[in-house]
Amino acid sequence: MSEDVTHIRFSVLGGAFTSFWIHVNSEDLIKTAVMATFGTVVSYVVSLLVKFIRKRIKRHQAKD
Repeated sequence: MSEDVTHIRFSVLGGAFTSFWIHVNSEDLIKTAVMATFGTVVSYVVSLLVKFIRKRIKRHQAKD
């Protein structure tokens, strides 16, 4: 019984993936990759900025 359920799940997932893949064009994939890269870079820069600000605040508090 367990093998039947697994087979059905993979069949449904395979059909959904195939249906999805037909409707996606290369422009969408490129746009998604560019936006993901941009989001990653912005996230990294913001985390560095927050780290820098926290360091400055701690240093300023230590002087007082």
